[in-house]
Amino acid sequence: MSFRRVENPPNPWQSAHLEYLGEPPAAKLEIYEERAKTILSENDSPDLGFRWSLNPYRGCFHACAYCYARPTHQYWDFGAGTDFERKLVVKVNAPEILEATFRKRSWRGEVIAFSGNTDCYQPLEATYELTRRCLDVCNAYRNPVCVITKGALVVRDANLLGELAQRAGARVTVSIAFSDDSIARAMEPSAPLPSARFAALRALHDAGVPVGVAVAPVIPGINDAQIAEVLERAAECGADEAFTTLLRLPAELKDVFTQRLHEAFPGRAKKVLNAIREMRGGELYKSGFGTRQVGEGARWAATERLFEVTCKRLGLNARKERDFAAGAKDVTTFRRPGETMALFE
Repeated sequence: MSFRRVENPPNPWQSAHLEYLGEPPAAKLEIYEERAKTILSENDSPDLGFRWSLNPYRGCFHACAYCYARPTHQYWDFGAGTDFERKLVVKVNAPEILEATFRKRSWRGEVIAFSGNTDCYQPLEATYELTRRCLDVCNAYRNPVCVITKGALVVRDANLLGELAQRAGARVTVSIAFSDDSIARAMEPSAPLPSARFAALRALHDAGVPVGVAVAPVIPGINDAQIAEVLERAAECGADEAFTTLLRLPAELKDVFTQRLHEAFPGRAKKVLNAIREMRGGELYKSGFGTRQVGEGARWAATERLFEVTCKRLGLNARKERDFAAGAKDVTTFRRPGETMALFE
């Protein structure tokens, strides 16, 4: 795999979407452009609710200390720490490869997740617009999508996603682990603040896009006390679904997270790490739990119970439960431009 380094990377703070991106960091930003051979990744994990995902970017400017995708950056001879945050790979031909995939007779119009690994609405999207262009392709072919993001830039595409929701199916889940902006900034230094993400939820809902919230990850001693407030504010903004996961620290992520935790919360870092071990059977990370890394012990049981009770009180996930009880099935809307549905029924 070969990359072309961009000597003078596009400056996302000189774009038409300045208001979404926050302050530029002191760390050097390096952009590598790639012409990908494929764009869809296939997932066979039972812990994930999708088979196909699309990642227009590798690495993530948001720099979340807990990001499970950090170790994957090492596959490209980059590091899981600062490299993951500032050496970013852009798949410049993503929309063209996606359309070529849709033209194949083997593609049957399954749901595509944006994105399974890094955030498809990180700041570079303001310049490259790869996510938007891929969504345009999905809209043209009536291919359903689901989006999960921390990026408030998703509001730029609210009308497009609303149209896609009507034509084929689209849902956006906004990841909001914290209700407190200052705590979020310590753990997610370059991501939009939670207040901006709640506003994005409202704007998407008003544009006719079904929305949900991911209260993830739960970091005991840092944000577990904020779960109810996040759910309440998300419901007020129109969210009708929610899910949560416990923090997982595989491979090198453990070192990155631990360092950031001690820097941000020196007075409680030890207690937080001990609480994680309590929920992990005595270890910071325990293999064999599956991708979602379900926790153990009384503390995690109480956390899950708080989440479930709050969701029930707010009416979150009620639609999902009704669909499951009714045995709802996905309806294929996919069609190639110029062809009739009869060809695919």
